[in-house]
Amino acid sequence: MRFRVGALGLLPRRALGLLPPPLAGEGWGGGGKLGARVPPPAALRAATSPDASRACPTCAPYCGTRASPGSGGGGGASVAAAAVFALLSLLLLILPALALTFPTLSGRVVDEANILDASTRAALTEKLAALEAKTTDQLVVVTLKSLQGTSIEDLGYQLGRHWKVGQQGKNNGALLIVVPSERKVRIEVGYGLEGTLTDAISRLIIENAIIPRFRANDYPGGITRGVDDVISVLTGDAEEWKQRAAKRPDAAAGWSTLLTFLLVFGLIGLIFYMIADAHRLRDRSGRRHAGSGGFWSGGTGSGWSSGSSGGDFGGGFSGGGGSFGGGGSSGSW
Repeated sequence: MRFRVGALGLLPRRALGLLPPPLAGEGWGGGGKLGARVPPPAALRAATSPDASRACPTCAPYCGTRASPGSGGGGGASVAAAAVFALLSLLLLILPALALTFPTLSGRVVDEANILDASTRAALTEKLAALEAKTTDQLVVVTLKSLQGTSIEDLGYQLGRHWKVGQQGKNNGALLIVVPSERKVRIEVGYGLEGTLTDAISRLIIENAIIPRFRANDYPGGITRGVDDVISVLTGDAEEWKQRAAKRPDAAAGWSTLLTFLLVFGLIGLIFYMIADAHRLRDRSGRRHAGSGGFWSGGTGSGWSSGSSGGDFGGGFSGGGGSFGGGGSSGSW
C-alpha cells in the first residue's frame, strides 16, 4: 500500500476518499504546507469512477464529475415496483382458478344445482351408459350452483381434467355443463372428440336445441334434447351435422376467453420487459444489485378439491383417464 505525506500526516491514499473536500483556498501541498489545490491521483479517480463520464455522488467532489440524473438507484427501484405490481395483477387472474371446488363425480349425471327430477336423471343415465357401451365415449351431464368467479370455459376444461372423463389414450370424453344461476351452458369436448364434435357443431346444438328450452324454463327438456343431439353426432351422423353447421352463419363468440388470454400474455410480456430494462439500468450505472428469493415456492398439495354435490345419480361411475384442452362451445340465455 502506498502512502501520501502531507498536512494530514502519513495516510494511505484510499483514506483520502473518506475526508471532506478542502475548504476554499486550501489544498494538498507538499511538505506539510497548505498550498494550491491539486487534483487527486489518477488511481483514486479510476477506483471511484468506472466510467470517466459518470461518478458516484461520494467521489464527485474529488473527481470533478457529476453523476447522471438517471444513473442512480431510483429508476431501478421504480421499475422493480412496477414489475411487482404487474405480477400481482397476473396472480389475481390465476389464483381464482387454483381455488376452484368441484363436485364429486358420483355418476353420469351430477345435478349439483338440483334442477332435474329423478325420472329425468334416470333416463339420462341410461342413455349415457348405452353410448359408452357402444362407442367407449363418455358423456357426463353436470349442473353447477355457480362458476365460482371464473368463466365457464375455464371451469369446463379444468373440471374435465379433474374428473378425467373419457378413456386414457383416446381422450374421448365430453361434458354438458349447465349453470342456471348465471344462465350459462357449455359443451366441453375432450382432445379425442374435437374432430367429430367440433366447436361449430357444439354451438349449433346449444343454440338450436338447448337455449330455446332454457329460455322457457324447461331445463330437463333442454338438457335431454342436447344429450340426444350429442349422442347423434358421436354415433355416426357427424358429417351431416358438420354440413348443417357449415350452412349456419358463424356468430362472433369466445371474446371473453380471447381477451383473457391477451391480458395474461400482455402482463407476462410487460414483466419480462421491465426486468430486462432494470438490468440495462444496472449495467449503465455500474451498480450491482443483490438478488433476493424468487416469488414462487413449490408445494405438494393440489389447488383443486372435491366436495359433496346435491342430487347426484348413479353410483359406480368414474372417469377413464381422459384429458381436455378447451375444445367446445358456450352459450347464454
